[in-house]
Amino acid sequence: MATKWSMQGTLLGACSCDWGCPCSFDAPPTRGFCEGAYVWHITTGKFGDTPLDGLSWSWIAHSPGPLHQGNVTWVVLADENATPEQRTAFAKIAEGKSGGPWVIFMAVASHRGDPQYLPFQVEINGLNSKVRAGDALRMELGPILNPVTGEAEEIYLDKPTGFTSKRLTLGAGKVLRVDTDLVYDHSGKYGEFSKFEYSGESAD
Repeated sequence: MATKWSMQGTLLGACSCDWGCPCSFDAPPTRGFCEGAYVWHITTGKFGDTPLDGLSWSWIAHSPGPLHQGNVTWVVLADENATPEQRTAFAKIAEGKSGGPWVIFMAVASHRGDPQYLPFQVEINGLNSKVRAGDALRMELGPILNPVTGEAEEIYLDKPTGFTSKRLTLGAGKVLRVDTDLVYDHSGKYGEFSKFEYSGESAD
């Protein structure tokens, strides 16, 4: 019997590349490699009969080249408030066999670390959103500022083929600091804000 799951909410992202993110346009990473993080804050979600509402989790990555070429290392962070049943749900989805963007993430992975359960502090406020996961991850987004006027730019990307979301608000990663098995600081580079909605089935 397959277990149906679904989740929707807010997705925050930041990485080492320049504003706009070359991956959005199927181009190579700005600096040849890519290091960054996604954070999903689940507004409503369910894995079978297990609710996922209000939980957050993050995938942190190092890619030595373009993501599609593989050899990517992923570190998974998840909300310490998750019950044993919810942790099982995350583990099943993270296997990359049940749908959602994790199918693609695992297809390019050379290594995925075991989930680390940490206290998540999430403030959702569009391109001014903030996330902290223990001492392992700190992310603060902001808008791209016009270099002449200093005013915030409104930049959106509609991409029907996007696998994490279909419409992005492009911005800056004012702060991106990671201290896990991967360690880096790419503050001041790319950031993004979007809504997500995924569903799938997990084989028992």
